[in-house]
Amino acid sequence: MQIGYKLCSEERYPLGLVDDARRAEDAGFDFAAISDHFHPWIDAQGESSFVWTSIGAIAAATDRLTIGTAVTCPTVRQHPALVAQAAATAACLLPGRFFLGVGTGERLNEHIFGDAWPGAPIRREMLAEAVDLLRELWTGELVTFDGTYYTVDTARLYTLPEEAIPLYVAASGTEAAALAAEIGDGLIVAGDSREALETFIEQEGEGPRLAEMIVNVEENEERALATLHRVWPNPAIPGELSAELPLPRHFEQAASVTEPADLRGSALIGTNVETYLSKFEELESAGYTHVFLHQVGADQDAFFRFASERLLPAVRSRSNEAA
Repeated sequence: MQIGYKLCSEERYPLGLVDDARRAEDAGFDFAAISDHFHPWIDAQGESSFVWTSIGAIAAATDRLTIGTAVTCPTVRQHPALVAQAAATAACLLPGRFFLGVGTGERLNEHIFGDAWPGAPIRREMLAEAVDLLRELWTGELVTFDGTYYTVDTARLYTLPEEAIPLYVAASGTEAAALAAEIGDGLIVAGDSREALETFIEQEGEGPRLAEMIVNVEENEERALATLHRVWPNPAIPGELSAELPLPRHFEQAASVTEPADLRGSALIGTNVETYLSKFEELESAGYTHVFLHQVGADQDAFFRFASERLLPAVRSRSNEAA
């Protein structure tokens, strides 16, 4: 299993993201996934930089680390033709170590130009059409596209990477997972949605299968849960609210009726290496091929010490024993 690090654009200043990527590479992580938002989920997170600028700086600061978006919505706020160009340029700056993760998005980010926010079935249709357009533009041919949702008039991308860009599709439910199996080169799941994973596998989806795990290396569970609840209450917000609420304050209102204890079980807490290894083995047995760790909170130093000195050496040792 490949172990990655989450570059959280909602929590970290751009220079901090660059430094985090450099430290993730030095620590021995295989890849990093960076979020693509216009707003943070809640104001306490405090940031939300432009992902493509951050990726350019990260490309210059790293040599080995694979970088990908987790995830970009190429349907409302960002036209797929511009995403195609941005991703192609990123792949040129990161030869052989870039992937584009895409998803249907959230109203939180996509409403800013006043566009209508369609229902989930239409959003999936828009994503499928956007992916078709991305792939056409990545051929380097002159493209005229007259789709249901997007129009492109004689557009050609001149700057393209030598290798094809892997395109992974995010899913939390079965419908999106079935779409990911149909149009994607892999699957991204925030958390661990077994239904999405099983659907992707049943529908004969191919490619990597990525899970994101929330982490806090604070040893005291109560303090760790308090930090998670203050900074990243997302797992405690139920149902479709994550896709439908338009402003950070609405997420704060939703989180206000939850408690830190509601996050118990949704994150890996502390620095017991065996707890992490056991979770990785569980995910791998379920069918995931990659997991990336999102350390919540300002204290990334403690996380990188733990990862570089104890966790990743243990992962490599366990892999060598298995081999």
